[in-house]
Amino acid sequence: GYGAIGVPDGHHDLSHHGNDATKKDKIRQINTFHTQKLAYLLEKLNSIPEGDGTVLDHAMIAYGSGNSDGNAHNHDNLPLLLAGGGCGTLAMGRHIKYPKETPLNNLWLSLLERVECKVEKLGDSTGLLSGLNG
Repeated sequence: GYGAIGVPDGHHDLSHHGNDATKKDKIRQINTFHTQKLAYLLEKLNSIPEGDGTVLDHAMIAYGSGNSDGNAHNHDNLPLLLAGGGCGTLAMGRHIKYPKETPLNNLWLSLLERVECKVEKLGDSTGLLSGLNG
Protein backbone atom coordinates (compact mmCIF):
# COMPACT_ATOMS: atom_id res chain seq x y z
CA GLY A 1 0.00 0.00 0.00
CA TYR A 2 0.82 3.68 -0.15
CA GLY A 3 -0.02 4.88 3.34
CA ALA A 4 2.28 7.90 2.95
CA ILE A 5 -0.13 9.35 0.38
CA GLY A 6 -3.33 8.05 1.98
CA VAL A 7 -3.85 5.08 -0.35
CA PRO A 8 -3.65 1.82 1.60
CA ASP A 9 -4.36 -0.29 -1.51
CA GLY A 10 -1.75 -1.91 -3.74
CA HIS A 11 -1.03 -0.63 -7.25
CA HIS A 12 -1.69 -3.97 -8.96
CA ASP A 13 -5.08 -4.47 -7.35
CA LEU A 14 -6.12 -0.95 -8.28
CA SER A 15 -4.93 -1.40 -11.86
CA HIS A 16 -7.83 -3.85 -12.25
CA HIS A 17 -10.22 -1.02 -11.49
CA GLY A 18 -13.23 -2.20 -13.52
CA ASN A 19 -13.90 1.49 -14.28
CA ASP A 20 -14.69 2.11 -10.59
CA ALA A 21 -14.15 5.87 -10.11
CA THR A 22 -12.78 5.48 -6.57
CA LYS A 23 -10.20 2.91 -7.66
CA LYS A 24 -9.24 5.01 -10.68
CA ASP A 25 -8.72 8.03 -8.43
CA LYS A 26 -6.51 5.99 -6.09
CA ILE A 27 -4.38 4.67 -8.92
CA ARG A 28 -4.10 8.22 -10.28
CA GLN A 29 -2.75 9.28 -6.87
CA ILE A 30 -0.22 6.43 -6.89
CA ASN A 31 0.87 7.24 -10.46
CA THR A 32 1.27 10.90 -9.52
CA PHE A 33 3.41 9.87 -6.51
CA HIS A 34 5.59 7.67 -8.72
CA THR A 35 6.09 10.37 -11.36
CA GLN A 36 6.99 12.92 -8.68
CA LYS A 37 9.66 10.53 -7.40
CA LEU A 38 10.92 10.03 -10.96
CA ALA A 39 11.12 13.80 -11.48
CA TYR A 40 13.12 14.10 -8.25
CA LEU A 41 15.52 11.37 -9.41
CA LEU A 42 16.00 12.96 -12.83
CA GLU A 43 16.60 16.39 -11.30
CA LYS A 44 19.20 14.92 -8.93
CA LEU A 45 20.97 13.04 -11.74
CA ASN A 46 20.99 16.21 -13.84
CA SER A 47 22.57 18.16 -10.98
CA ILE A 48 25.58 15.84 -10.61
CA PRO A 49 28.48 16.76 -12.90
CA GLU A 50 30.15 13.87 -14.70
CA GLY A 51 32.79 14.21 -17.38
CA ASP A 52 31.56 16.49 -20.15
CA GLY A 53 28.01 16.70 -18.79
CA THR A 54 25.90 15.31 -15.97
CA VAL A 55 25.05 11.84 -14.75
CA LEU A 56 21.70 12.20 -16.55
CA ASP A 57 23.49 13.00 -19.81
CA HIS A 58 25.24 9.65 -19.53
CA ALA A 59 22.30 7.60 -18.21
CA MET A 60 19.43 5.74 -19.86
CA ILE A 61 16.38 5.45 -17.63
CA ALA A 62 13.23 3.72 -18.80
CA TYR A 63 10.02 4.38 -16.86
CA GLY A 64 6.59 3.04 -17.68
CA SER A 65 4.62 -0.12 -17.98
CA GLY A 66 4.27 -3.17 -20.17
CA ASN A 67 0.50 -2.57 -20.09
CA SER A 68 -1.26 0.52 -21.38
CA ASP A 69 -4.46 -0.47 -19.59
CA GLY A 70 -3.93 -2.68 -16.55
CA ASN A 71 -7.64 -3.36 -16.36
CA ALA A 72 -7.63 -4.96 -19.83
CA HIS A 73 -3.97 -6.11 -19.84
CA ASN A 74 -3.61 -4.22 -23.10
CA HIS A 75 -0.08 -4.13 -24.56
CA ASP A 76 -0.65 -1.44 -27.24
CA ASN A 77 0.45 2.20 -27.00
CA LEU A 78 2.62 1.57 -23.96
CA PRO A 79 3.16 4.52 -21.63
CA LEU A 80 6.96 4.62 -21.67
CA LEU A 81 9.35 7.42 -20.91
CA LEU A 82 13.01 7.19 -21.79
CA ALA A 83 15.16 9.74 -19.98
CA GLY A 84 18.84 10.57 -20.23
CA GLY A 85 21.22 11.16 -23.05
CA GLY A 86 22.87 7.74 -23.19
CA CYS A 87 26.29 9.40 -23.63
CA GLY A 88 25.03 11.26 -26.69
CA THR A 89 23.21 8.29 -28.24
CA LEU A 90 19.71 9.44 -27.25
CA ALA A 91 18.01 12.69 -28.22
CA MET A 92 15.77 13.95 -25.43
CA GLY A 93 12.63 16.08 -25.37
CA ARG A 94 10.64 14.28 -28.05
CA HIS A 95 7.60 12.04 -28.41
CA ILE A 96 8.13 9.10 -30.73
CA LYS A 97 5.30 6.89 -31.90
CA TYR A 98 6.30 3.55 -33.42
CA PRO A 99 4.09 1.42 -35.66
CA LYS A 100 1.48 -0.80 -34.04
CA GLU A 101 2.83 -4.21 -33.03
CA THR A 102 6.40 -2.92 -32.53
CA PRO A 103 7.77 -5.20 -29.79
CA LEU A 104 8.86 -3.55 -26.55
CA ASN A 105 11.91 -5.81 -26.71
CA ASN A 106 13.09 -3.69 -29.66
CA LEU A 107 13.62 -0.85 -27.18
CA TRP A 108 15.56 -3.04 -24.76
CA LEU A 109 17.65 -4.38 -27.64
CA SER A 110 18.38 -0.80 -28.75
CA LEU A 111 19.46 0.21 -25.25
CA LEU A 112 21.68 -2.85 -24.92
CA GLU A 113 23.43 -1.88 -28.15
CA ARG A 114 24.18 1.56 -26.69
CA VAL A 115 26.14 -0.04 -23.83
CA GLU A 116 28.02 -2.20 -26.34
CA CYS A 117 26.17 -5.37 -25.41
CA LYS A 118 25.64 -6.93 -28.82
CA VAL A 119 22.59 -9.20 -28.74
CA GLU A 120 21.05 -10.35 -32.01
CA LYS A 121 17.60 -11.08 -30.61
CA LEU A 122 15.81 -10.51 -27.33
CA GLY A 123 12.52 -12.34 -26.84
CA ASP A 124 10.15 -11.31 -29.62
CA SER A 125 12.37 -8.46 -30.86
CA THR A 126 12.38 -7.76 -34.58
CA GLY A 127 15.25 -5.28 -34.69
CA LEU A 128 16.60 -2.01 -33.38
CA LEU A 129 14.40 1.08 -33.02
CA SER A 130 15.18 3.94 -35.35
CA GLY A 131 14.94 7.57 -34.33
CA LEU A 132 16.17 7.33 -30.74
CA ASN A 133 19.20 9.48 -31.43
CA GLY A 134 17.33 12.16 -33.32
